[in-house]
Amino acid sequence: MAKKILVTGGTGYIGSHTVVVLQEAGYEVLIIDNLSNSSIDVIEGITRITGIRPVFEKVDCTDMDGMRAFFEKYPGIDGIIHFAASKSVNESVRKPLLYYRNNIVSLLNILELMPEFNVKGLVFSSSCTVYGEPDKNPIDEDAPIKPATSPYGNTKQINEEIIRDYIHSGAPIKSIILRYFNPIGAHPSAEIGELPIGEPQNLVPYITQTAIGIRPYLKVFGNDYNTPDGTCIRDFIDVMDLSRAHLVAMDRILEDKSDEKMEIFNLGTGRGVSVMELIRVFEKVTGKPLNYQIVGRREGDIEQIWANPEKANKVLGWKAETPLEETLTSAWKWQLKLRERGIM
Repeated sequence: MAKKILVTGGTGYIGSHTVVVLQEAGYEVLIIDNLSNSSIDVIEGITRITGIRPVFEKVDCTDMDGMRAFFEKYPGIDGIIHFAASKSVNESVRKPLLYYRNNIVSLLNILELMPEFNVKGLVFSSSCTVYGEPDKNPIDEDAPIKPATSPYGNTKQINEEIIRDYIHSGAPIKSIILRYFNPIGAHPSAEIGELPIGEPQNLVPYITQTAIGIRPYLKVFGNDYNTPDGTCIRDFIDVMDLSRAHLVAMDRILEDKSDEKMEIFNLGTGRGVSVMELIRVFEKVTGKPLNYQIVGRREGDIEQIWANPEKANKVLGWKAETPLEETLTSAWKWQLKLRERGIM
C-alpha cells in the first residue's frame, strides 16, 4: 500500500511541484491549502502531469479544529511536508503580525497533532534567511544563525527552534529541515509554475511579467551593493531540483536511514548569481530585451548569499543539476502558457 504524505500549502509554488514528484514516486498525496496565495486550478495542472488527482481540502493550518477534522477524515498519514506559510520578505516587514500568526501557529498545530495521529516524520520548508547577512560565502549548515533581517526570516528561525525543542522533549517524530536558497523556474510541461497573486514579490515572475508586457518595467532594488556589478547576489535553484530534495528527505525519514531525529540541509546550486546577471541570461535565452529601472534598496534584502550544498550532495545523494538557462526557459514557457490561457 502506498504511503500517505500530507503536503500543506500544496497548491503553492514549491508545494505543487513537490506533489508532482511525490506522486510520480508512488506516494499517495493529500493537499491542504487555504488558497490565500494560490489557485485551485493548480490541482488540474498536477492531474494533467501525473494522471493522478491528489486529495485536496481547503483548510487553514492555523485552524486547529479544521486540522484535527482533516486528520480524522484521512487516517494513516505517514509524513508531512510543511510548506504552508506567508513567504514575502518585503511584505513581512510591512505586516509582521500576519507572518508571526500564519507561520508559527500553523507549525504548532501540526506538531501537536502529529503524535496524536501517529505521523512519523516532518519535512520543514525553511530558508537561507536564517543565516542573516553572512560573514562569508558559500554558506554551510554550520554557519552562525544571525539576527534575521525580516520578520519572515525570523519566523523561520523560530520555527526551527520549535522543532528542535519539541524533538528534544521526547516527541516521537523525526524531522528534516531544508534551508533553501532562491527557487525559480517551472515544470517543463508548463502545466504548473509560479503564479503570484497581485504584484510579484519574487524576481523571476517580475521578469517574465515585464517581458510579456504586464509590468511596464522591472524594478532592480539597488545597484550600490558591494558586489561585482552592484546588485544583490543569490543562489537560484530550479524548482524541480528543489522538489526532488523533498522526496529524498521524506524517503530518508520513512525508511529510517538516519539515527538522528533532526537533520538540517542547505539546498542550493553552490553558485552565486547577481540580479543583473540573471537578467542578462533571461534576455539571452528568450531573445526578449527587458525594460528595467534601478530603484532604491529594499528593506530586509541581504547583499549576497549562496549555498555550500556539499552536505546534501553527500548525505542525501541529491544535487541541483538543472542549468540556469534551462530554468529560465521553463519560467518563460510558463508565462507564455498563462497568456495562452488568458490568465495573465
